[in-house]
Amino acid sequence: MTPRFWIAAGGALVLAGAAVAYAQSQGTEEPDFTPVISDGAFELRDYPALVVAEITHSGTRQAASSRSFRRLAAYIFAQDRPAGGERIAMTTPLLQDRVARDEKIAMTAPVMQERVGGDSWRMRFVMPAKYTLDTLPRPPADIALSEIPARRMATVRFAGNGSPADLAEQEQRLAEWVEAQGLRPRGGFEYAFYNAPMVPGPLRRNEVMIAVEEDR
Repeated sequence: MTPRFWIAAGGALVLAGAAVAYAQSQGTEEPDFTPVISDGAFELRDYPALVVAEITHSGTRQAASSRSFRRLAAYIFAQDRPAGGERIAMTTPLLQDRVARDEKIAMTAPVMQERVGGDSWRMRFVMPAKYTLDTLPRPPADIALSEIPARRMATVRFAGNGSPADLAEQEQRLAEWVEAQGLRPRGGFEYAFYNAPMVPGPLRRNEVMIAVEEDR
């Protein structure tokens, strides 16, 4: 076999794996929400309270993401738990957002990632809707279970690999849309990633989100 053959075969395998990952991601459970405004790539949504598993790591966003994902995956797939238990189905999205330096991370029992201080990031996996804080298996000491209160979120959807430049651009777009809608932001930006890393950038679904004040 020629080198060109093996290169082509390897490329075909990568594409096949990406296609499978993309197809599987289309059937993964996502949190329910109620659309309030839909405007092209932008949307205003009301989310119910969400139960999450979360962990924090320091370093670059990419390095922290890799370490956090492995730990959370070990928990939901029952590979690292004090008392074992059933596997928990993977959901989407994985969420990531910046947190003020002095914000405390709730260490109560329930994919998101938040920046905590200079270079620490918190990642969260949203738990399937059938679970509550009381029914989830107990996690290892470095993973916390918590409930995010119901909130209203402004979002913008985009494709690509979610590079820092992409995220910064979408933050600016969303900030301008939020201002144009007369909405009041509450907290920092969050990033939502819906696909496995091997899915090609043009097929990926990403979102930048921010909580906003609800009308009274």
